[in-house]
Amino acid sequence: MSFDWPFVLIGLAALPVAAAWYARQQRRRVEAALAFSQPHMAASVAPRRPGRSRHLPMLAFLLAAAVLIVAAARPQRTVAVPVQSAAIMLANDVSDSMTATDVRPTRLAAAKRAAQRFVAALPAAAQVGQMQFAREPRILQSPTTDHALAQAAIARLRPGGGGTAIGDAIELAVRMLASLRQNGRRPPGAIVLLSDGGSNVGVSSVAAARMARSQHIPIYTIALGTPYGSIPIRRHGQTVSAPVPVSTQELARIASQSGGRTFTAADSARASAVYGHLAALLGHRDVKRELTAGFAGVGLALLVIGGGLSLTLLARLA
Repeated sequence: MSFDWPFVLIGLAALPVAAAWYARQQRRRVEAALAFSQPHMAASVAPRRPGRSRHLPMLAFLLAAAVLIVAAARPQRTVAVPVQSAAIMLANDVSDSMTATDVRPTRLAAAKRAAQRFVAALPAAAQVGQMQFAREPRILQSPTTDHALAQAAIARLRPGGGGTAIGDAIELAVRMLASLRQNGRRPPGAIVLLSDGGSNVGVSSVAAARMARSQHIPIYTIALGTPYGSIPIRRHGQTVSAPVPVSTQELARIASQSGGRTFTAADSARASAVYGHLAALLGHRDVKRELTAGFAGVGLALLVIGGGLSLTLLARLA
């Protein structure tokens, strides 16, 4: 919880002073009565009834004052609400290395499952598109609120092709997101880019990330795989195992340069968890809800309770 006018909370410091003053007044009242009476008459001169319950009205008034001071400080609570307009482009690496089985059943199959869960978790108003890239990028589905189309595009992802053109994929995704219009304005955009390695063809991925940042389009990168991945390749007429270890450094730089975040996933469960986190992050936005009315209502209720207790226990308003 936060406060719009936190300086008002300084008023809470007065409450212990008021409580101490009240306690002192109670002691002085008893002492004054006892000073002018015989000890055997103390019970009639300074009666204790209704006992400790006589302090309940003042306790209610002090609590009411505390709650009303908090209300005056305008308390706020941050809550996540579904976005009403957002466009997200999913960019998946489909190069040959994505057929590695170090992530079961394969890197690409795990990525597809996680991406489908991501789309299912997005608010209906969010636009989502799908693209793939190996040596060159290709858009399979432009951003749309018809999430069934996005799911179908994810299902069409197929591995194949040498090379990893991450920079070209970023540039194409940025152009697509920058061209969108909703009620005459461009909706907030983001790119979720999944790959297992660094870019080795096309334009510089870091330069493309800087361009994305200039367009206010953050890139969230996911490095999928382990250091022990391998794929079968043909070499000198025979099939051999070629290592394809995951590379995280370039993906981390891309996220940093674009204003996004980077994640790593070494198995299918972790990939799904990352996509789930991103669905919550990109599909919702934080808004502040003011709680002043609620606190004010509680404070007024405590004042009424204090007044009622005072009339009931003391036959007067304290």
